[in-house]
Amino acid sequence: MGKDRGIGRVQELTYELKVGEVMTREVITARPDCPVGELRELFRVNKISGTPVVDGENLVGIISIEDFIKCLAGGEMDCSVEKKMTRKLEVLYADEPVVHAINKFERYGFGRFPVVDRKTGQLAGILSKGDIIRGLLNKLEIDYREEEIHRYRASHIFEDILADKTVITLRYNVLGGDFDRAGISASTLKKTLTRLGFAPQVVRRVAIATYEAEMNIVVFAEKGEMVSHIYPEYIQIQAKDKGPGIEDIEQAMQPGFSTAPEWVRELGFGAGMGLCNIQKSADEMVLKSKVGKGTDLQATFHFPD
Repeated sequence: MGKDRGIGRVQELTYELKVGEVMTREVITARPDCPVGELRELFRVNKISGTPVVDGENLVGIISIEDFIKCLAGGEMDCSVEKKMTRKLEVLYADEPVVHAINKFERYGFGRFPVVDRKTGQLAGILSKGDIIRGLLNKLEIDYREEEIHRYRASHIFEDILADKTVITLRYNVLGGDFDRAGISASTLKKTLTRLGFAPQVVRRVAIATYEAEMNIVVFAEKGEMVSHIYPEYIQIQAKDKGPGIEDIEQAMQPGFSTAPEWVRELGFGAGMGLCNIQKSADEMVLKSKVGKGTDLQATFHFPD
């Protein structure tokens, strides 16, 4: 019997939606040579408390209302924005999932993040918590309408097949280090299960677990494979890779523990929650690993009665 893991459609959407789908594209910006004093009207009229600083199309910094207040108190209103802006930026990428953005909001406590295009490095938009909420609500409304139109049972798949034992196997190859295609296998499997008519609560649990498993292969391994075995009573996901393996599985299961290099973290990956999220999503999880050989993860998801 499938368990209720408390994973709702909203949590699933945080993995499915990309930052670029919910961000604000029309961004109020400031120039590096702009006097700080001119920010007063910019902030007031647009009702914002900070803005990216752009030189041409390139993001060079960000300046906040706190920076403005410090300049006001110090009588430095004629000082250029370039001298007072923050240059070391935490940014989001338009192609990364919203769940990464939520993790960054929690980690840094910022009110907004500039969003850049991963390929060009240019400013693509800005994201606030309000943008995320609006994006999720809009997608939920669309999903509700589509669900009303496309309601049918998954059981017909197996009822129409005459055999002593029936299993559907789906295989997906995953290439390590290919961040441009990261998440494609999980997304494709999710679409397939949805089209086959499996219960949404099962599909969303499988989607979260397979996304996390795929990202582990992309971040840590040379290559890997995700295999989905669909039985009449349950779905079993297997993620196998050829990589460095895990030295201490118990430690790796601790929330927040990660061996991902800093450059991977800067891309928005390797937060150290992947295995924990898989375990929370699945009814059963088995993890085996050999150092220098690779890792084999199996997760099982039972269908509700």
